[in-house]
Amino acid sequence: MTAQSPAPRIPTGPRGLPLIGVVRDVRKDVLGWLMRTAAEHGPVAQYRFGPMRAYLVTHPEGLKHVLQDHTKNYTKDHFSYSLVRRVVGDGLIVSQGETWLKQRRLAQPAFHRARISAMAEQMVRATVELAERWGGSQRAGTPRLVVPDMMALTLRIVGEALLGTDVRAQTEAVSAAFNVISEQSVERFRALWLLPPVLPTAYDRAFRRARRELNKVVAGLVAARRQRMEDRGDLLSMFMLARDEETGEQMDDAHLQDEVMTMMIAGHETTATALSWTWALLEQNPDAERKLHEELDSVLGVRLPTAEDVPRLVYTRRVLDETLRLYPPAYVLSRKVMEDDTVCGYQVRGGSAVDISPYVTQRLPEFWPDPERFDPDRFTPEKIAARPKYAYFPFLGGPRQCIGNNFALMEGTLILATLAQRFRPRRVDRAMPRPEPLITLRPAGDLPVMINAR
Repeated sequence: MTAQSPAPRIPTGPRGLPLIGVVRDVRKDVLGWLMRTAAEHGPVAQYRFGPMRAYLVTHPEGLKHVLQDHTKNYTKDHFSYSLVRRVVGDGLIVSQGETWLKQRRLAQPAFHRARISAMAEQMVRATVELAERWGGSQRAGTPRLVVPDMMALTLRIVGEALLGTDVRAQTEAVSAAFNVISEQSVERFRALWLLPPVLPTAYDRAFRRARRELNKVVAGLVAARRQRMEDRGDLLSMFMLARDEETGEQMDDAHLQDEVMTMMIAGHETTATALSWTWALLEQNPDAERKLHEELDSVLGVRLPTAEDVPRLVYTRRVLDETLRLYPPAYVLSRKVMEDDTVCGYQVRGGSAVDISPYVTQRLPEFWPDPERFDPDRFTPEKIAARPKYAYFPFLGGPRQCIGNNFALMEGTLILATLAQRFRPRRVDRAMPRPEPLITLRPAGDLPVMINAR
């Protein structure tokens, strides 16, 4: 006789209120609620979010189960992705099955390390232009707004490097439209307001205007490139010139626009958010800032960084890694459970939802001693090897790991190195900004700083 596996345990969790479950708590303070739930109920917690049963999975072994080993049982059929589809259509982030696999295969060559390295010069050149504006502000004694500056810079880099297009003229329109969509999408999700924005209210009209503005920008980019169907070696070229292996058909404009929208928004918002947090954290942690400057002086001197310097900028990369640990742009995500399963010894019902939160897991004291402290030296090779893989997953993991993770990390390293060579931004009010959990985990406000020369 073979021993039977023990029956899975039933997870505990916050009770919430009748009908709405934990909706009120999530709307009031989603980050605090996530942290309390994990601390009080362990690696798998169960609760009701409106009519839906949901589980918060926070232990690295459970995350490996969901994101890597049994990924087909945890799909993006969750209703939160219906809100995302209203903006990006069926782009790479939200597509599934064969459609996603085909898109991923088409996009993968654009993110090969050699091709990304070739984009380094564009990244540094764009950053130098921002550095010149920062220098002008420093000499004039006028503040800069870090969040808009990082957003404009990373949008330009995504436009040039991945889309082969100069999008600087569209920066303000894209940023304003995305801000409306980001705020409303989160508000609608947390209020369980899942109807499409079709009502004649000011609120719904604002969403529709923002979506039209983004669609107008993207349609213009695709139309301009259609006029010159040449291979520029960028991601948009790959999508435009690709042909279906069976039918020989090329991607139509609607599908192309979905992919461009996905890359334009996801490719700039997350990196800009991480860099914005980095400047705030460095100011609050002078020892880390000093070590960063020492490395930049040692490796670069006064010259600009290149792709070849990135592997040598070890501490610079650790600064980014530690920022992404504390303030991961994708701070919580959801999946739909297709069939009953057992995660970390706990029962998970089919038809329910699983929530995962890098923000929570990357603060678990059992893996991160003194978790609120900013310490880039957590990311030495020895310390990385001593932790479970999914104790740190700002880019998720498994087959749906962010395709642009290496692009984002090289971009962030080069931007940080180029600007920190010259400047020490200091917040006008000197206080650490509070997190603002929208679609990404932004610092609240525009982060006004005075630019000090090093």
